[in-house]
Amino acid sequence: MTQLAICTDLDRCVGCLACSVSCKVVNGVPIGNFWNKTLRVGPTPKEGGSGQFPDVETYFLNVQCQHCENPQCVSVCPTEASHKLPDGTIQIDKSKCIGCQFCVMSCPYGVRYLNEEEGVVEKCTLCQQRTAQGELPQCVSQCCGMARWYGDAEAGIESFEGPRGEKLGDFVNDFTEDQVYQLTDVGNGPSMFYIMRNIKWQGVE
Repeated sequence: MTQLAICTDLDRCVGCLACSVSCKVVNGVPIGNFWNKTLRVGPTPKEGGSGQFPDVETYFLNVQCQHCENPQCVSVCPTEASHKLPDGTIQIDKSKCIGCQFCVMSCPYGVRYLNEEEGVVEKCTLCQQRTAQGELPQCVSQCCGMARWYGDAEAGIESFEGPRGEKLGDFVNDFTEDQVYQLTDVGNGPSMFYIMRNIKWQGVE
């Protein structure tokens, strides 16, 4: 079984927004909406510190469709416009979407929105139009910090590919299993991964 996904090394992410901006450009995402949001988490006090600069820490967190194992957005869709493909990604058939927004309301990560001009719901597709041609998702190919990596989670994140063809396991600093995180699981089984070594993970509740 395949589960295409992205792994982000948060220790390498500098919050440059290249992933968010390039995503909007290549996918024609309307102003005010995002398929890939870059959030700043913090600054928060370091453990045992004074809580004042420089005893604070912050990191940048990329949030997009998590292409979940058990997506609620698919379960609640009355027309089967939202559906899961054999590659593990969740896609939207715009010809079937009636704009009811049940999927928007059911997503625990707030990454879907109604394109009011077209009357259909949109979200990250993992750049299916690119990956079907053997290319990387735009947010991965444009990551100047070499923080974002793409591949099949079933093969392990060490096998994920970076912008220049490198493998994650050969390029990034060593990490342990307990330094790999995912967004809060509410029974949906998010599929994106985040590596963070020396800062307290806060994620998105």
